[in-house]
Amino acid sequence: MKIAIGCDHGALALKECVKKVLAELGAEIDDVGVYTEDSVDYPDIAEQVCEKVVSGAAERGVVLCGTGIGISIAANKIRGIRCALCGEAYSARMARAHNDANVLALGGRVLGPELAGDIVRTFFTTDFEGGRHARRVGKIMALENK
Repeated sequence: MKIAIGCDHGALALKECVKKVLAELGAEIDDVGVYTEDSVDYPDIAEQVCEKVVSGAAERGVVLCGTGIGISIAANKIRGIRCALCGEAYSARMARAHNDANVLALGGRVLGPELAGDIVRTFFTTDFEGGRHARRVGKIMALENK
């Protein structure tokens, strides 16, 4: 699976931890940055990651900022993206199983590496259940056309 990943300056350390977990899962990683702690605007990173997901250049994405809030809001403004901000593994499981989330958001200043690893492992090993959830995801996506 090819995963696009990107962060702002507030989550650089956690991004590097997440990349190790993704590599352990056998993912091909497309890191769009950042690579230093110089200040950047997280909407720009969200756009780069999500464009790769929407175009099919990546199957899923991971976006990170200090809390994960701002970058998840930005990601969800992009047509075709269902970004879930997760702070524990249960939400990550439900984001995939029930919402078919295609981007995971994490907060670099609120999560430690071990918990983030659990979230990432859960998100990337859980399949969408379909069924009644597919109808609901369809309704979510239809909101983009209103």
